[in-house]
Amino acid sequence: MPINRAASTSVHVPRGLVGVVVTDTSLGDVRGLEGFYHYRQYSAVELAQTRGFEDVWHLMVHGDLPDAEQRVAFTARTAALRRLPDEVRATLPAVAAAAGRSGPLAGLRTALSLLGAAKGFRPVYDIDPEQRRADTVTASAAVPTLLTALYRLGQGLDPVEPREDLSYAANYLYMLTGSEPDAVRTRAIEQYLISTIDHGFNASTFTARVITSTGADVAAALVGAVGALSGPLHGGAPSRALDTLDPIGAPERIDSWIRERVLAGDRIMGFGHPVYRTEDPRSRMLRGIAEQFGGPLVDFAVEVERHVEAILAELKPGRELHTNVEYYAGVVMELCGLPREMFTPTFAAARVVGWSANILEQAEDPKIIRPAARYVGPVPPAVVPVMA
Repeated sequence: MPINRAASTSVHVPRGLVGVVVTDTSLGDVRGLEGFYHYRQYSAVELAQTRGFEDVWHLMVHGDLPDAEQRVAFTARTAALRRLPDEVRATLPAVAAAAGRSGPLAGLRTALSLLGAAKGFRPVYDIDPEQRRADTVTASAAVPTLLTALYRLGQGLDPVEPREDLSYAANYLYMLTGSEPDAVRTRAIEQYLISTIDHGFNASTFTARVITSTGADVAAALVGAVGALSGPLHGGAPSRALDTLDPIGAPERIDSWIRERVLAGDRIMGFGHPVYRTEDPRSRMLRGIAEQFGGPLVDFAVEVERHVEAILAELKPGRELHTNVEYYAGVVMELCGLPREMFTPTFAAARVVGWSANILEQAEDPKIIRPAARYVGPVPPAVVPVMA
């Protein structure tokens, strides 16, 4: 049998590429054993606690935190890009109608393609770094406008035009509800958005980089990332995590409800993470934000968390299973008045900045991402049967 030289030089890796390092990055890292993650050289949680969304956006795509003058210029620049091209606005009602029950995230895939075409995005392979950066900023600024317009159209409401005098987070809430949000809710959502901008080489980020490695345009890479995010094992969990609280209903039902599902092998949404082996730092921060609001929902969520961790420790000894970002993200967004069907789209409104930073970094590498697969089917070559 002839030697398959390609196979003889292949490196076999774990399923799902778990733990496989595929490139170098200067954008950040997730240190799961420590319960720590960072954007460039700064703690992501500390950035969420001390800075605004536009500052961290600048950090991700330009490489540094802005000074006061740069902040004003970058904020004004991005705010001016929120308004959609007329041809995109005119098409959104049809996109929203086609998306139907699939919701705004499904519509965003089509809308981003339209935006890229309308803006004349060209393959990253054919443009210089400054134009690539401009394209990512244009797309990121428009995503909240697209998402909120698609949601409102799906509800039979007119879209709300963006305002340039509001921050990224405040404008997002304004376009979603039609009312200017108060400072407390704006800051809570802003901190959530900052905390979810980037998080290592997750499925959607890696998808964006694979597409970018082909030289495709920014919109194509972002559409692929949105597609990956739509999967319930990735970004689709915030509303599902909150849905865990609803059927439990009351504190006295917690133990029986959780035990039944753990023993049945069901996954408890909002608990566990593929990287963290300690408490998710995003969950810790969001729990603190939720507790500042207070109220029955927060008290119940904290009580459920305590019981679930105790039951998981008893039934799955040796495994560190704690709340992940989705659990308290759902609580915070519920408290801030966001509809549940907008939980994952809100995640996308933040992560688009992280995707963009990864697109820019990947575009500097001329090597296409092209892994191999191990064939396990019937032994070839087989004789092709003759048609009777």
